Amino acid sequence: MERVVLVTGSSSGIGREIVRKLAGDYEVIIHYNNSEKDALELKDELDRLYNKDVMVVKCDLSSEEEIDSMLEKIYSRYSNIDILVNNAGIAIDTLVEDKTKDNFIKTLEVNTIAPFLLMKKMGVKMKENKYGNIVNISSTNGIDTIYPESLDYDASKAALISVSKNMAEFLAPYVRVNTVCPGWVNTRMNKELDSEFVKEEEERILLGRFGKSEEVANVVKFLISDEASYVNDSIIRVDGGWKC
Repeated sequence: MERVVLVTGSSSGIGREIVRKLAGDYEVIIHYNNSEKDALELKDELDRLYNKDVMVVKCDLSSEEEIDSMLEKIYSRYSNIDILVNNAGIAIDTLVEDKTKDNFIKTLEVNTIAPFLLMKKMGVKMKENKYGNIVNISSTNGIDTIYPESLDYDASKAALISVSKNMAEFLAPYVRVNTVCPGWVNTRMNKELDSEFVKEEEERILLGRFGKSEEVANVVKFLISDEASYVNDSIIRVDGGWKC
């Protein structure tokens, strides 16, 4: 029987490519909050391609009540969720002097607290089943790619790395928890970047270009596979060799 995988924020960007990459070998669950059209289009694509009925769930990850409701729906269809990919994230980039407490809290709720809640709630069942696999999508912004306009995003992604390491300890030895830190990737989130800024950033990347969503998805697919059975509590950069 195929393992069941929940990928949060999977209607677009990196999450969408992760689902595409996994759908042939796993029972994937598409999660979205606002992009219903994109989520349903992806479902239709995968249903046709793999002759499946892919599950789609809507959830505002800043609400614990909605998280609980989402998990209840999933567990009503699947007895287990074997693999969790915490991919969903938001960025509210503004000048530092314009940042608000609400901006900061919202960013932390989606980027850090929601992954923690999902890991805690799902991890209990994973431990009972003596199998589980979690990949958290952080960012090089959580390590050393510092931009003051993104300080709340940077803080949330640094915190996610810390939460990942603590949860790897808590869920051991049956659940592996790893963190992937992408650098610049060509996603919808980055399409509005100034062309001169993009050129400057590309010059700081050893490979001379922004990454592709599928290149991050390839790493995630490896980490959740049995081929990575001895990879745990690791932080993997996928940034083409970005240099400060």
